[in-house]
Amino acid sequence: MQLGKGVEWTAHICAMLPLVPPGRGLSVDALADYFEVPSAYLAKQMQLLRRAGIVQSVRGKGGGYRLARPIDEISLLDLVTAIEGPTPAFRCTEIRQNGPCGLKRKDCRRPCEIASAFAEAERAYRAALASRSLASIAQEVAVNASPEHLLDIAGWVQRQVG
Repeated sequence: MQLGKGVEWTAHICAMLPLVPPGRGLSVDALADYFEVPSAYLAKQMQLLRRAGIVQSVRGKGGGYRLARPIDEISLLDLVTAIEGPTPAFRCTEIRQNGPCGLKRKDCRRPCEIASAFAEAERAYRAALASRSLASIAQEVAVNASPEHLLDIAGWVQRQVG
């Protein structure tokens, strides 16, 4: 399974947004420049986050995006679902019914064993993502990053929302 780039981009952005002061926001252009990603594509990703209630937009001078709820209430699963949608990665098409030895539809009383295995893996994957909040990741960043780097990031945010 491969997640789209938008998941990575928005996870990094959402980890940075708690630094935005109340009533302010970071523009898509500033965020795109910071992470060196295409602004138009990032704008689409941010709209998906807005529709999911993860971020909110602030209008006017100092406008842009900010978190819509506390960082400890946003999970990695929230981000993945907002960007990629809620559809499971594996979709069974019942190919066990195809071919010269395919099963008859009436003989498929139990779920496909392949589909069941993938569904079990998907549940574990989603549970792992749901258990990780952006706050827990931000805590790890705070521990692992140098104080100078963290100050650089905070200074950059403050200059943008100035």
